[in-house]
Amino acid sequence: MAQPKGYVDPNYLHIIGNQLNQIKQRSYALMKIQPGHKVLDLGCGPGTDTIPLAPMVGGNGQVIGADYDEAMIAEAEQRAEQAGVNTWVGHQRVDAMSLPFATDYFDSCRSERLFQHLPNPAPALAEMTRVTKPGGWVVVADTDWGSLSTDSDETDIERRLAQFLAESSLHNGYSGRKLYRLFKQQNLADISFEVFPVATPSYALARQATQAERIEQEALKAGVITAKELQRWQTGLEKADSEGVYFCSVNVMMFAGRKN
Repeated sequence: MAQPKGYVDPNYLHIIGNQLNQIKQRSYALMKIQPGHKVLDLGCGPGTDTIPLAPMVGGNGQVIGADYDEAMIAEAEQRAEQAGVNTWVGHQRVDAMSLPFATDYFDSCRSERLFQHLPNPAPALAEMTRVTKPGGWVVVADTDWGSLSTDSDETDIERRLAQFLAESSLHNGYSGRKLYRLFKQQNLADISFEVFPVATPSYALARQATQAERIEQEALKAGVITAKELQRWQTGLEKADSEGVYFCSVNVMMFAGRKN
């Protein structure tokens, strides 16, 4: 499995995860979880979702968080123990393209903002479908970074940076818009989709959420923007922030489908 582009640490994912609570809660609802269910969170990161899923399945159920990164798994295991749910919530390192679980094992599976890091997410969705029981639900939410929009007079620079983020900084930056096709290819039934706008007037939060510092420096190194353009871009955004008029938004797509 390819090393994810745009790697971030567990604390970043936890902070950003808290900003996406509405999306998370909706994904849980679409899984149609009942007490005693076995559920999978693929790309679990530091356990941001496995801990909230624990009381939904209860002590007679099972929550498995799976991730490729060992540091994430270690953090998730520690958080599960601290939350007192580690007897039925576990985390393990996996390759999303070849899950180590039996066919038809889980009652439902979810994945959130993982597919954007995968060069080819189709096998990952195929594996999620395989390990889900017939009648169970597969839920995937991911960002369409092509929809990233920042209010700025420097429209040309803004578009170049957004395109660079989607196409060069991530393996699959347009992931959100591709999910419908992937779900149809897996022959999932009763497919539903929702679009969640994520917006903020906070310059600091937006820079953190988009990893702006890293993106800008990579774009500069790649020749996508010049040093003068970067300075002009940052100066304009800082001015907007100081005047209280900064604004940024991006769309997250969520799809759910039932396994036949």
